[in-house]
Amino acid sequence: MIILLGINNIEVKNLINKIKNNSVKASIVLNPPTPITEIENVLEDVDMVLLMTVNPGFGGQRFIESVLPKIRGLRELIDTKKLKVEIEVDGGINSETAKLATSAGADILVAGSYIYHSKNPAAAIKSLKEKKIIRKS
Repeated sequence: MIILLGINNIEVKNLINKIKNNSVKASIVLNPPTPITEIENVLEDVDMVLLMTVNPGFGGQRFIESVLPKIRGLRELIDTKKLKVEIEVDGGINSETAKLATSAGADILVAGSYIYHSKNPAAAIKSLKEKKIIRKS
């Protein structure tokens, strides 16, 4: 189980500690306009960072490519600090944006509309697996 927290909560670090003390993984979510500097003080405490690549609210939105530098920057920060933190991206993922996101450093992709609105969901999933670039640590 993973519990996701938004950074708007004043007690984020305290909540992360409570979550982890109960043997549950903790993750933090950043919306597209939020800079990664907002989570630097808790990055070593979380298991995953979810970077939204659309503005939350509804499915079927286009991938916001301006989030790619944020993925790269977060990957660099995690690798530099030698942290075991995964990067998940959610929003506008398809066979093309999957390659962009994984090339930038994403570990986990959330692809809803691309799969569920496809005439052939199995083929859509296969196309994501084929495009996924294995990141070497």
